[in-house]
Amino acid sequence: MSKLLIVGTVAFDAIETPFGQTDKILGGAATYISLSASQFGVNSGIVSVVGGDFPKEYLEKLNAKNINTDGIEVIEDGKTFFWKGKYHNDLNTRDTLITDLNVLANFNPIVPENFKDTEFLMLGNLHPSVQMAVIKQIPIRPKLVVLDTMNFWMDNTLNELMEVIAKIDVITINDEEARQLSGEYSLVKAAQKIHKMGPKYVVIKKGEHGALLFNNGDVFFAPALPLEEVFDPTGAGDTFAGGFIGHIAKSGDISFENMKRAVISGSNLASFCVEKFGTERMENITHDEIQKRLLQFKQLTQFEIELS
Repeated sequence: MSKLLIVGTVAFDAIETPFGQTDKILGGAATYISLSASQFGVNSGIVSVVGGDFPKEYLEKLNAKNINTDGIEVIEDGKTFFWKGKYHNDLNTRDTLITDLNVLANFNPIVPENFKDTEFLMLGNLHPSVQMAVIKQIPIRPKLVVLDTMNFWMDNTLNELMEVIAKIDVITINDEEARQLSGEYSLVKAAQKIHKMGPKYVVIKKGEHGALLFNNGDVFFAPALPLEEVFDPTGAGDTFAGGFIGHIAKSGDISFENMKRAVISGSNLASFCVEKFGTERMENITHDEIQKRLLQFKQLTQFEIELS
């Protein structure tokens, strides 16, 4: 069974959408990524940090999904990273109301010994210095290294981010971030520029408009499934990343053809994530539901045409 190491935040979120609001609930990039990847039965582990206020039952929830939490450091006298956000009516825009870094501010990641031989590494959205510290602790380069990042790091830690980007195989960012990173409006030109920074594969997420996969002139587009209701978009991008790396880790196949299937797997799981607040939907999703929706994706994109 392939090993997958996930680095990212394990956190508290408080969310407000036009459909309701929550108090502090389980959140964080590594949480969504790991719950999504767990659907593929891979041997996964998380490197992160939480405070003494983090409920043990949350860790037990992850363990129940066969997610190793030995790499989650607990600082007993500290507080867990907390984010509070409010979404607007179109759900594509949100306001960050509170960001309390807490124990994340001085996080020094430690990779557990039993994951130093990981074959697949998923660098979730975090400070680039933390991502680099994890890369340096893995003695043999993994089969595939995937990076997720955001415009905040481009604005504030660009040099450190560029050093990380030079060491990865796949980058997943949204269209706005791709344009900012490359300085190009055309996503085709943006992907070409980002390729030159290091990644062989560029995945550009377009939210409700799907995702694009680029590799040396080859392009693949995966639509997003039209949904009757979108309840809470929090974590959808991380769930996509988890589905993407989970599919690849299960198959062990890092070809462009298999990455197409991985993009569909990520889009499929992200479509479930948005149906409930926080991680609730991802905690209770069934294999049959996933398979049924995969068939919908297939029907959405499959057609026959005669070329003259």
